[in-house]
Amino acid sequence: MIYPSIDKLLNIVDSKYALVHVVSRRARQMHDDSFYQMRERDYKCKKNIGRALEEIAEGLIHVK
Repeated sequence: MIYPSIDKLLNIVDSKYALVHVVSRRARQMHDDSFYQMRERDYKCKKNIGRALEEIAEGLIHVK
């Protein structure tokens, strides 16, 4: 099972396309700056894409 669930994320973000755009930009930021909004041991995923999805699920990233 993928964490976080796509159903949970689509309740936060209106469309899959907007979700992909925001997650890809945030993952690139993590890669370039090595700045994480949570402690690294609190993430369940090891890759930046999954970590960006977790940040959206936790409400740390707000999508307009």
